[in-house]
Amino acid sequence: MSVRSETIHASAVVAGERAVIIRGPSGSGKSHLAFALLHAAKGGLLPFARLVADDRIRISAAHGRLLVSAPETISGMIEVHGLGIRAADCERLAVAGWVVDLAAKDAARMPKLSNAEILGVTIPRLPISANQAPLPILLAALTTSAMG
Repeated sequence: MSVRSETIHASAVVAGERAVIIRGPSGSGKSHLAFALLHAAKGGLLPFARLVADDRIRISAAHGRLLVSAPETISGMIEVHGLGIRAADCERLAVAGWVVDLAAKDAARMPKLSNAEILGVTIPRLPISANQAPLPILLAALTTSAMG
């Protein structure tokens, strides 16, 4: 089986057992949300979180799974607004379980379950509008189940 891969403009954080891919336009808060997830785990709001990559991620499709990693040149680095580039512990490779789209035009107050297809792999997608705080929404998605 061939492995397809590409590098995209996004961040990724392992949150629990799977990675969250954070996409959005420049300035939408991808790095901020990635850092907030790391901080949430340190505060006990998540059982585990570790950076995979910030700003650019390498995605690969293999055996029906979407894998994420950091390009070598930025591995272990995260941008913290107001402080610049900082070192962070990182996972070298993770399986993606979610994709979050920041500043999404299709975000709704009561969204319906949706999916994203990336390199032929389908994973759950969480669209968040530009005027919503993404961390509480993402934490709720990661730690609760949908009703009905």
